[in-house]
Amino acid sequence: MVAILTSELAFPPPETASADGLVAIGGDLSIDRLLVAYQRGIFPWPIFAEDLMTWFSPDPRAVLELDQLHVSRSLARTIRRKTFEVRFNTAFSDVVTQCAAIAPDRPTTWITDELATAYIHLHKAGHAHSVESWKNGKLVGGLYGVAIGGFFAGESMFSRCSDASKTAVVYLVERLRDKGFVLLDIQQATSHMLSLGAEEVPRAVYLKRLERAIALDRQFI
Repeated sequence: MVAILTSELAFPPPETASADGLVAIGGDLSIDRLLVAYQRGIFPWPIFAEDLMTWFSPDPRAVLELDQLHVSRSLARTIRRKTFEVRFNTAFSDVVTQCAAIAPDRPTTWITDELATAYIHLHKAGHAHSVESWKNGKLVGGLYGVAIGGFFAGESMFSRCSDASKTAVVYLVERLRDKGFVLLDIQQATSHMLSLGAEEVPRAVYLKRLERAIALDRQFI
């Protein structure tokens, strides 16, 4: 049975999720609640038109192994040519706004204004980060996510020209490797991420890895 959240900062076990991964409904998007959710393997994903937040923990869970990133020849060429200037955390709010924007390949968005504001608060508190691809002084691609210990949860990405978001992923993986992170969660597999080497693992396996990852003392920046 899907839980209805109260003001208490608690979630039911992820294993109680429905077949589609829905764990709970309701609750706020405070920094503390979001951090508790991520540490339990749960993330917010609004699916109702009503003002009710929904929380998910799908099974299987998609991850991108840091030692199994697939870089195509064309992407490697783009990176060698330094087509993009890649920056970290210089335009977090803009990245979130672009990720939420309607695009030809994305007629709707799950990133509500409330959710966008919540991640901006997480960023200001030092828990959320952006990786940005710039070209000719313009932000043309990027991603953002949440870091806890040695764990990074990729939330969303956008691209306004070829390879812009994929370049951001490559730089993200390099940063996570350099900083000693051990788990990159991408929540659900997409064709875009599968092309970069993403794979699915059983939720039980993911949760054990998550527990070990968040116990590590790591800093993204």
